[in-house]
Amino acid sequence: MDQTDTAVTTTTDTSQEVVSKETHPDAKWYVVHTQAGYEQRTKIALEERVKTLGYAHQIFETIVPMRNVITIKQGKKKQIKEKLFPGYLLVSMILNDDSRLVVRTTEGVTGFVGAGNKPTPISEKEVAAILKFTTQQTPKFKTKFSVSEAVKIVDGPFSDFLGTIQKVDSEQGKVKVLISIFGRETPVELDFLQVEKI
Repeated sequence: MDQTDTAVTTTTDTSQEVVSKETHPDAKWYVVHTQAGYEQRTKIALEERVKTLGYAHQIFETIVPMRNVITIKQGKKKQIKEKLFPGYLLVSMILNDDSRLVVRTTEGVTGFVGAGNKPTPISEKEVAAILKFTTQQTPKFKTKFSVSEAVKIVDGPFSDFLGTIQKVDSEQGKVKVLISIFGRETPVELDFLQVEKI
């Protein structure tokens, strides 16, 4: 495995907006499709248009769901922000022809997600689940390891041994690998960084 494949997910950036309970009762959450890589820029552009055109009473919040991730590249840790849904924004709004046009004609927006030409709202439960996921306290490792996969140990006392993954522990960033020692299959617990795919 290339070391660039390993990452640890940590808590969300504290600057991310939280869903307001003060929004209008008729407001619903919609998923807006944007140009890939322009989510944050599109969010800012939409917020500026809402203020400039006086639509703050119809378009309430715009969120780019993100989380902080620690990647391990060439043995060094680096913290980056990762979008949960690249190419998408969540927008809380009262949908009508005018508010829809404000969003749709914002630079970077390519359309609403929905059936045909009709934007389909997502539930408050779905939004709450997305935001809860972005604020998870327990770090999780991102990896491409799977049970029964063949790996080579690249660090530690069993360096250069070949083995088969018996168990993957994403919470701890560890794998249990079966290696052959003196003709016997022996389980060894290793960190993700100590093994790579063959």
